[in-house]
Amino acid sequence: MAVLTGTRAGRPRRSAWRRRDAAWGYAFTAPVIAGSLLFVVGPLIAVIWYSLHEWNVLANTFTFAGAANYERMLQDQALRDSLVASLWFSVGVVVLNISLALGLAVLLNQKLPGTTFFRVAFFSPVVVSLVAWTIVWGFLLQADGGINSALGSVGVDGPNWLRGSVTAMVAVVVVQVFKNVGLNMILFLSALQGVPEEIQEAATLDGAGPWRRFRSIVLPMISPTLLLVSILTIVGSLETFALIDVLTKGGPGNTTTVLVYYLYRQAFEFNQFGYASAVAVLLFVIVLALTLVQWQTRKRWVFHEV
Repeated sequence: MAVLTGTRAGRPRRSAWRRRDAAWGYAFTAPVIAGSLLFVVGPLIAVIWYSLHEWNVLANTFTFAGAANYERMLQDQALRDSLVASLWFSVGVVVLNISLALGLAVLLNQKLPGTTFFRVAFFSPVVVSLVAWTIVWGFLLQADGGINSALGSVGVDGPNWLRGSVTAMVAVVVVQVFKNVGLNMILFLSALQGVPEEIQEAATLDGAGPWRRFRSIVLPMISPTLLLVSILTIVGSLETFALIDVLTKGGPGNTTTVLVYYLYRQAFEFNQFGYASAVAVLLFVIVLALTLVQWQTRKRWVFHEV
């Protein structure tokens, strides 16, 4: 009887501890949940609501339009041009950023003199103000700027980088990559330093060369970091605004008018906030779809995923 009584008495005590632990858990997560509801879910619902209306701030009109804004998107040639520009910009940034960051991480993971200096040098642009970084590059990319002056010193006549349809896209891609490649480099570098040396030494004894070791051992073991970097880089490329605004204003023509900049112009230049909200919903759907695709396909190539 004493044992039964002790057991029954222990159950309410454990239940009280569980309720107390749950209460503390809810208390610690409440700020995060409240912030998500206030700054993510709330604005998302508001944007969807605004996208169903015609809202002109200057005319002080706010009328229900139903799906009219979305129907307009299907016929908007400028929107299609911005989608094409976003595609080229994102592909260029993602491919160049990830490949360059991984290459730099592999090089700077070697035990060579001066690696600390180069790590700091490549990472330093990440902490520099984006606007200041872009303004400096704007001067360098002018027709008589520093880059063309350097090319002229070796007999090469450089173009006006920000005034050509192709060169302007190349310029904004390169500036964006140089600004953020250091962050991805550090992420890859931390992942590379977590690869056990014993495995690579064993593979070397078995006759595997550097490329075989990298492809069969290193890449699978850093694949979770590769997934993280790819998601962050793709989402970041689709949200680029300040760089385009400072360097090209979406020009020449609309060749560098990416989707975010097109959204901004519709809202704050043409005062069509309803249509801009519909474009924002489209951007959200694109980002969500790309993220879900990467997340669902991770089991095929990410190590430790089953």
